[in-house]
Amino acid sequence: MKRHYLWGLTELSVVALSGCASLSADGGLDQVSQLTRERIAQPVAFQRDAAQTEIAQARVSELLKGPLSVDSAVEVALLSNRDLQAQLANLGIAEADLVRAGRLRNPGFSFGRLSGNGVVEYDRTVMFDLLGLLTMPMARQIEQQRFERAQLQAAQDAVTLAANTRRAYFNAVGAQEQLRYLQQVKETADIANELAKRMAQVGNFNRLTQMREQAFSADTTAQLARAQQQALADRERLTRLLGLTGEQVKFQLPDRLPELPKQALEVRSAEQTAMDKRLDIQIAKRQTEALARTLGLTRSTRLVNVLEVGYQNKSETGAQRSNGYEISLELPIFDFGTARVARAEATYLQSMNRVAALGVQAQSEVRESHAAYLTAYELARHYRDEVVPLRKRISEENLLRYNGMLISVFELLADAREQVTGVSNAVAALRDFWVAQVNLDTALTAGSPVAASVSPISVPATAAKPGH
Repeated sequence: MKRHYLWGLTELSVVALSGCASLSADGGLDQVSQLTRERIAQPVAFQRDAAQTEIAQARVSELLKGPLSVDSAVEVALLSNRDLQAQLANLGIAEADLVRAGRLRNPGFSFGRLSGNGVVEYDRTVMFDLLGLLTMPMARQIEQQRFERAQLQAAQDAVTLAANTRRAYFNAVGAQEQLRYLQQVKETADIANELAKRMAQVGNFNRLTQMREQAFSADTTAQLARAQQQALADRERLTRLLGLTGEQVKFQLPDRLPELPKQALEVRSAEQTAMDKRLDIQIAKRQTEALARTLGLTRSTRLVNVLEVGYQNKSETGAQRSNGYEISLELPIFDFGTARVARAEATYLQSMNRVAALGVQAQSEVRESHAAYLTAYELARHYRDEVVPLRKRISEENLLRYNGMLISVFELLADAREQVTGVSNAVAALRDFWVAQVNLDTALTAGSPVAASVSPISVPATAAKPGH
């Protein structure tokens, strides 16, 4: 009677526990979208079928009709970047592991037939993983933490993509604006070179001054070629992050970078904010918690690693059928589980130290990123409020002097080149500010800010004035 009761209880437990484990409707994506909204103000969507992909591409086409803003670029990347979609598939893998952890391993069935001396014997056995049943709650908790870690990782992947897209966007727009100013420099240099040639021909210019103007024109041509290549490279880098192909690569960008804010952002309790909101720290904590539970499970099963119970049926010719049960377990004779426990303990300690090291790194990165952000803001404001207006006033004054025949046309052209140089440096400073803001946001909420790859400031050297 007790044997039948044990068998019935095991069967009911298996049915109950297996029935509770099922796949969720959203696949864990709702939590991921909540995490991304808190950090980049945009959700993330996993395209599971062709219909969802078609809807996403329709939205992308709508966003590409006009010049892309930085927020529109991020939305396009979240919808169209295939690498992100591949990474989001890890959610489904983690959830499948979670569901499987809540289901008992399939029972094993064995059948044997033995004959001899006119007697035929049959053995039938059905085995269930009793140890798996007993450890199922802890195993499910471990997989639940791994699933939560996968959600955090998916959110970090999306936030990182958004940050990289913002950097690439500002670099591309800045490079485009730089290229436009260098084209103006090239036009000025060509005019000065042609005028110098004509004046040298009539004897109003010495040969040395004429060659200086020619050299400046040649240098400007090389500078312009490098700027064109840089603008193309920055645009293609942005295109890859956006995940665009075909006619989509003809998307438009604005002519200018966004204006500098009236004041810099005030970041309070930056270090604590990073410790609370950085996704890489939360991922590391979840991993450490899962390892702690794994360590507990390892310690619980250090002596008994295999435990199976099953129903056995035996019959032979001319004899009454017999029924019973069978228990199978691993005998701890050669391995007492000490090595497994030691390995689990070392792995846990390793993870704890990595979390602590990551915390130190995060606090340092936030301080560094905040300082770089403030410096970039002050530098961009300096160019906007001091350098560019001063260059403009100098240019206006030189124009008046030229109209009064106090300076030559070459001095006027040289001043024009210097003005463009100041504006070009101002564009680079504004671009660096926006990139610095992206790095600060990343250091506060996502992870380590990637060192921004910005376009080099490509500015021709000022030509020497005639007579020097």
